[in-house]
Amino acid sequence: MPKLARDTQHLLLTVTPGVLCILVFLVLPSLYLMGMAFLTNGPYGLPTLPLSLQAFRELAGFGFLGWSPGNLYTLLRSVWQTLLATLIVTLIAYPAAYYISTRPARWRALMLLAVVVPSWTNQVIRSVGWMNILAPGTPLADFAARLGFIEPQMGLFPSQFAVIIGLVYNFLPFMVLPLYAAFEKLDMAQVEAARDLFASPLSAFRHAVFPQTLPGLMAGVVLVAIPAFGMYVVTELLGGGRSMMIGNLVARQFAQASNWPLGAAGALIMIAVTLIGLKVLRNLGRRLGGDREVVL
Repeated sequence: MPKLARDTQHLLLTVTPGVLCILVFLVLPSLYLMGMAFLTNGPYGLPTLPLSLQAFRELAGFGFLGWSPGNLYTLLRSVWQTLLATLIVTLIAYPAAYYISTRPARWRALMLLAVVVPSWTNQVIRSVGWMNILAPGTPLADFAARLGFIEPQMGLFPSQFAVIIGLVYNFLPFMVLPLYAAFEKLDMAQVEAARDLFASPLSAFRHAVFPQTLPGLMAGVVLVAIPAFGMYVVTELLGGGRSMMIGNLVARQFAQASNWPLGAAGALIMIAVTLIGLKVLRNLGRRLGGDREVVL
């Protein structure tokens, strides 16, 4: 067999399993979801012909009783809570990753393990733990009541505050790890050069540290924002229906409301918003990185 044919056969044998996995577990379900979103809701909630845009009309708030902005508020709340949680995670993870990277080598692994270990616990258990921490009569709830943030004998959940706390707690490791990897590769010569040129700490960070850690920051934002936007467990348990996000809306259409086309339409909107966010983030990374390509 000629060498070119052997190389081609080897390439096909190597690539085919991955392509089949992507096709079976990603492409086909996505196509099925897209088709379902354009079908009509049947009498038992199952999609049926004829083709229709009714699911998207309902998602926009148009129903038999007129227009309601509830679904749009849910989408906007999802975007807002995702952005806020990602910002807080970044503000916590940036100095934490830098601190860990500057410790002696024997301590770094232990510190990273301390960051990662909580994520080994089931997400439901972690959320229930926060429910107990924020419940009425706990020190945090009593302290908030003394400050006037809540009424006495009330807890800090269910609330939007509890949802943000849950999102930050769950996704903090996904920001710390890529930032730590970026700090590990930090070229300190550039930092020393900025100091030799009498740059202020803020200016040295902006011109010498931030551009080098930008790829890690962008990767962390993607790892945090995408799953946070579609979060279901945290908002269901800590939000108690008061801070419902788009993931909860989609899940309820399949499990409770028996409106699969509407759930599929909501899932498509989630995918579209995620792709738009990735495009915006890519352009922002290129701008902040001085027109350098930042791979996401």
